[in-house]
Amino acid sequence: MDAHNLEAVVPFVLIHAQAEAPRECCGAIIAQVDGSPLYVACRNIAATAEHFVIEPRDLVRAEETGQVIGFAHSHPYTEPTPTEADLAGIERTGVPWLIVNYPTGSFTLTHPSGYVAPLIGRPFVHGVHDCYALVRDYYATQGIELSDYRRSWGWWEGANGPDLYRDNFEKEGFVEVPRETLREHDLILMQIRAPRENHMAVYLGGGVILHHLIGQLSRREAWQEFYQKRTTTVLRHHAFMKEPPCSK
Repeated sequence: MDAHNLEAVVPFVLIHAQAEAPRECCGAIIAQVDGSPLYVACRNIAATAEHFVIEPRDLVRAEETGQVIGFAHSHPYTEPTPTEADLAGIERTGVPWLIVNYPTGSFTLTHPSGYVAPLIGRPFVHGVHDCYALVRDYYATQGIELSDYRRSWGWWEGANGPDLYRDNFEKEGFVEVPRETLREHDLILMQIRAPRENHMAVYLGGGVILHHLIGQLSRREAWQEFYQKRTTTVLRHHAFMKEPPCSK
């Protein structure tokens, strides 16, 4: 589908945006049998008003309607310029995103272009730019591809239910190692004001970690006492199991 065809759904996105403001509206753009685009409105289940997360059941319903050729959402009272999280989402979905401003109706249409968010300074958006997303992107720079897992806000609050970390680290190629052997590229799991592990960081060496806390920008930071006390586990990917050469 070309840009002109996708633009045809702007009026329908704007109607949805008006109904949802000040929250962002969101939906999928489907190719109908005749090739024309159809906007399928979906529910936004994001924990905050500054971004969107499509209700999975709504997306399944949209996919049953036809081929997904794009996604659309609104930027209420702000420019329709894609954010870093939007750009990352465009790459993840592999289809164009239409962003419509409410109430002006101005819009942008952005196609996948190979964008990769910087590791430092990205704003926190759960499920898109969070501590696990940063870990995935870091290991990708090392040639290691980790799976992207759907994660709902607050998954760490209950003692039962899916555990993003414990359920998956072994199949992603990580093994637990003694804390005293901590070295560059290791993955540190932490438990911060939660009943189970809810944060992870990459150890960069020299007492420095790379991580992304809720409500903050991703950053390098000293592995200080606060984080050390909350560290529960050190994991090492099998790609880094070989002992590093001794420095002379």
